[in-house]
Amino acid sequence: MTELDLEKLKYPIGKFTAPNNYSAAYLSEKISEIETFPARLEKEVIHLTDDQLDTPYRPEGWTVRQVIHHCAESHMNCYIRIKWALTENNPVIKAYDEVLWSELNDNLSMPIKPTLDLLKGLHFRLAYIMKSLSESDLEKTFVHPSDNSENKIKKIIGSYAWHGNHHLAHITSLKNYKNWE
Repeated sequence: MTELDLEKLKYPIGKFTAPNNYSAAYLSEKISEIETFPARLEKEVIHLTDDQLDTPYRPEGWTVRQVIHHCAESHMNCYIRIKWALTENNPVIKAYDEVLWSELNDNLSMPIKPTLDLLKGLHFRLAYIMKSLSESDLEKTFVHPSDNSENKIKKIIGSYAWHGNHHLAHITSLKNYKNWE
């Protein structure tokens, strides 16, 4: 496998690129992608067998099961980060080690249905709060301690829409490669 092939497996839709302009149309489209993510994910994974769920999407990558659980964990952190940014002045958020989290027993063996259910409620809440944001809310920020970067809520909307689509593409690419229905 070439480095280019591995890069395509890691980033099947490319890396997130922040737009120059966060137009109302852009934000509306990204919020819609966030809102529909749980249904799109469930459609792709609900009928997979345990063997299929335990298949890595790429060499040395997470299994489909780990990807599903990771999405819930990551998007829960997104929700909390937005709430902090809306209620505190540029807070430093708590980072987490997603690799170590992915290696915990719940991510390795837990059924996916409870996580899919969690994502439905979580994404309803994410979309609900995102749709209610004012222009000034969209400019509110938090600091990520890993690199001390300041992150605006409007950028987070785009990056988490990308994040869901990115991991969904991991799953659909694997399904296509393996000829899974």
